[in-house]
Order: sequence, then structure tokens, then C-alpha cells
Amino acid sequence: MNIDTAKQIPILDYLHSLGYSPIKQQGNSLWYKSPFREEKEPSFKVNTDLNLWFDFGLGRGGNILSLAKELYSTDSLPYLLEKIASQSPHIRPVDFSFRQQRSEPSFQHLEVRELSHPALLRYLQGREINVALAKIECKELHFTNNGKPFFAIGFPNIDGGYEVRNSFFKGCIAPKSITHIRQQGEPKDTCFVFEGFMDYLSFLTIRVEKSPNMPCLDGQDYLILNSTSKVNKAIDALGGYEHIHCMLDNDGAGWKATNAIRNEYSYRVRDSSFLYKGYNDLNEYLCGERQKKQVACQHNAKQKVEQPAVPKQKKGRGI
Repeated sequence: MNIDTAKQIPILDYLHSLGYSPIKQQGNSLWYKSPFREEKEPSFKVNTDLNLWFDFGLGRGGNILSLAKELYSTDSLPYLLEKIASQSPHIRPVDFSFRQQRSEPSFQHLEVRELSHPALLRYLQGREINVALAKIECKELHFTNNGKPFFAIGFPNIDGGYEVRNSFFKGCIAPKSITHIRQQGEPKDTCFVFEGFMDYLSFLTIRVEKSPNMPCLDGQDYLILNSTSKVNKAIDALGGYEHIHCMLDNDGAGWKATNAIRNEYSYRVRDSSFLYKGYNDLNEYLCGERQKKQVACQHNAKQKVEQPAVPKQKKGRGI
């Protein structure tokens, strides 16, 4: 993707693919709660005619590239283009006519089931996720969007919304919020923090794989941001923990969120992203390490097949 192609993407469609929907419309302007912080009143505006945004809290605005710069906390143009391109399969034209939206919301007829659809399980297996664990943590959602039926994996948050994933769609059913998983019994003093629920599921998968008899999954609480824009809400929820382990993405947005938590809680915070250094996130690490093992196994098997047999020595007649 180049700069001109990126600029052709409507900002409202890009925001919608990330799970952000406008609160109100005034003429050619759509108003959102800022994706950069928690707020009660919308202060983030998108001009749909000019395809430009402005955040009154930051005092900054611009095109889709400047928006990505703020979202991912980097000035690297190749990286920004890569992030926009990676999101492009999930970008769909959206009609935010508010008169229509009140009578026909984006997601209708939501039905929540136990996770069992073969296509969704295959999707998880393709991401190297332990399916048995995913069935415990996730739900299967069936809904209509613009009159068409869809089904997807749903990961619930604390405010009644869902992160939504399948092979073709990445988004959320509002309200978007954090997910805070507290263990039963005595309050825990440790919490592991993840950026997305695929990273959380990857962590559980790795723990069970390395210690199948004693994975210690319930030895700590878990908090999933579901978006780095929710870091302030996460900070409020983390106040009671003595040990906070951040396993966020190895990119600008992840580092910025980790630093925000560390600035609040100082020595109680440990940045654990070094555990998957060289990978963007835990799921990429899980998939990458599995692939390495498969290649190594194939290589060893090939060597065994190609190893020449030792010729049998003929018995001599002696002297």
C-alpha cells in the first residue's frame, strides 16, 4: 500500500473496522469519543467531505496517516502503511445515517451461543490457539449486519460488549471496554495485562503446553485492554495489585500503554514483552515458534531418510 492508496480510505470506515462508532452527526461531521483516551463527551470529529479528523483534546488532526501516527505512536511511514494495509481486509463501507441507525443498528438479532462452529474452531487452530481453552473463554455470536447473517467468535468485556473475530472480520459490538478476569477465592496480588484477547489465549496455550500437569492458570488475574485507547480504564482497575506484568505489543502503541501503566504504578509494573522479543505480539510468537519446530522436525526427518545405509561387510575367509 502506498500513501495515495491509504489516503483514499474513508476515515470513518477505518475507525469502524477498529471498533469505533460515532456518537452524533452534525452536518458533514461525525463526532466520536476519542480513541486516544477515556471520555464522557465526544471531542473527536471526522469531516466526511474532506476525509479529515480533529481531536479537540489533543489539539491535533489531519488525514488517515496522521491518525495512524497517533494510534500506533510512531513516525515511521512504512510501518504506518503496513498497519493500515493489514487492517484493510476488515474495512467495509459504513452508512452512519443516524436516522437509519436508530431504527436499524449495525448489529441486529444478536444470539450468544457456546463456541462450537467448525469454521471458527479452524480459525483458532490456524492461530495455534488451544481450542479447549478458547471454548471456555469465548462465545459464538450470531447476528445480522445490514440485513446479512454473520457468525463470529465473541470475547466479552466488562460492560456487556464483545470483541468480534472470524477469518474475514475484526471489530467489536459496542460498548467497547476492557476485559477483567478475576479468579475465585482470595483476591490475587498479581495481574497479567494483554493488549488483545488473542494474546491472552496465546498465553494460556503456551502455559498449558509447557506445563500440562500444572499450568497455574488461576494463580493470577488477567486484564485485556481490547484497545490501547482503554489504558486509562485499565489503570483504574489495576490499583489493587502488587505485581503487574504487561505483555503488550512490541510496537509504539504497546510501549506507550506499558509506560502509562508504569508511570502510575512504578516498581509494581514489569514489562514482560522481552519474552517474545523479535515478534510483534504473543500470538505471532506462538505461531512463529510452532513453525520453527515444524521446520526442524521436517529437517530431521529428511536427514534420517537421506542418511546412507552402512554397507554390510563381507565376511573374510581368514588367513
